[in-house]
Amino acid sequence: MSDLDDLVDKARGAPLFDLGGRNALVVGGNTGLGQAMALGLARAGADVCVAGLGTQGMDDTAAAIAALGRRGASVSVDATDEGSVQDLMREVVDRLGGIDILVNSQGAIHLQEAAEFDITEWQRVIDVNLKSIVLCCKHAGKRMLAAGRGKIINISSVRAFQGRAQDLAYAPSKGAVNQLTRSLAIEWGPRGINVNAIAPVFTLTAINRALLADPAKLEWVMSRIPMKRLGELEDLFGPVIFLASPASNFVNGHVLPVDGGWLCA
Repeated sequence: MSDLDDLVDKARGAPLFDLGGRNALVVGGNTGLGQAMALGLARAGADVCVAGLGTQGMDDTAAAIAALGRRGASVSVDATDEGSVQDLMREVVDRLGGIDILVNSQGAIHLQEAAEFDITEWQRVIDVNLKSIVLCCKHAGKRMLAAGRGKIINISSVRAFQGRAQDLAYAPSKGAVNQLTRSLAIEWGPRGINVNAIAPVFTLTAINRALLADPAKLEWVMSRIPMKRLGELEDLFGPVIFLASPASNFVNGHVLPVDGGWLCA
């Protein structure tokens, strides 16, 4: 068989973006970006459990996943607490049968003048944006290592690449997420686990709609985006499906901007 014949056979193989038979856990999947990515994964064929702090949006998101023809589940978790994360992993395995895909989309933000920055708020943002991702990667990763395969997708931000005034916690935490992603990719890549990240720009979530209600702020943001629009939640469907699917099997340690060109400007 020639190299071309072999390539043709591979091109006729299973669809590259098919997630049928895969089980996904989306932490922070009950609202906003996480909710959108949970639905995107379900659309591609994955069964999906969403987890978050409290009950807001949990049942509705699980029902929406079921409406797409997939198994949907929801579990309450404090992802900054290691015991709670361990309980979450056991619950997901009990409900879905395993964890093939982990998406870490939990996040918090606090902006304040540096000289007055509230250190309690600083710690809260670091715990939510970094510690919780470490814990979820650690305990989902153990199960993936035992299975010899897995896909981990951490949600970063364009702010991971840029500083800004009054931001002693959010941007630094997202920069750390990028480096965490690369470190795990180096350690776990040889054992069948791909670890990547997505770095969105301002996306039309409820929080950002409130922030961008200021016309001057909106004008400045729009001036920075070459595509001259804000991110829509559905803009995350393709990137998360790609990084969770066989199409990205040789993509590891990458931070994928979904930013309309923000980082080019």
